Amino acid sequence: MELVEVLFTQEQVEEKIDKIAEQINKDFEGSDDIIVIGVLKGGVYFMTELTKRITLPIAIDFISASSYGDGTVSSGNVLITKEPDTYIEGKDVIIVEDIIDTGRTLSCLFEKLKQRNPKSLTLCTLLNKPDRRIPDATVEPDYNGFEIPDLFVVGYGLDYAQKYRNLPYIGVLKFDK
Repeated sequence: MELVEVLFTQEQVEEKIDKIAEQINKDFEGSDDIIVIGVLKGGVYFMTELTKRITLPIAIDFISASSYGDGTVSSGNVLITKEPDTYIEGKDVIIVEDIIDTGRTLSCLFEKLKQRNPKSLTLCTLLNKPDRRIPDATVEPDYNGFEIPDLFVVGYGLDYAQKYRNLPYIGVLKFDK
């Protein structure tokens, strides 16, 4: 049986999202070609709340990739199952992800999206686990909600075997023996 202990409350998460959106609004002021690309499935919750707080004109799209499957440890293989439909050449692109762990998945996504020649490519994540970064990962977040230690977290879009995404807070998953 799994147990979930609260790491960040819903209020803490929402306050952090407010601050990130405020910074994005300042940094991209004057841009009228912003595309926010959410990484499915986990990034949807964060992206939805973030884009509601961005006051600039934006378009949205999605990309889907994974290296976890149903486990708690990255498999090391990145599988891209959906690419963005939007034309991004010459546009400001913000990738929105729920968590950066090893960095393998996002490094792969960044390389893929760079080939489409965006004006800028930035990364926004709700959670960052720098202690888990692999040496060949080439991405670091431009916008980061919380830096966390090496814990397996769920809620606010983060899952374990597709469960717990709908928790309104971020919790640490523990296994009861």
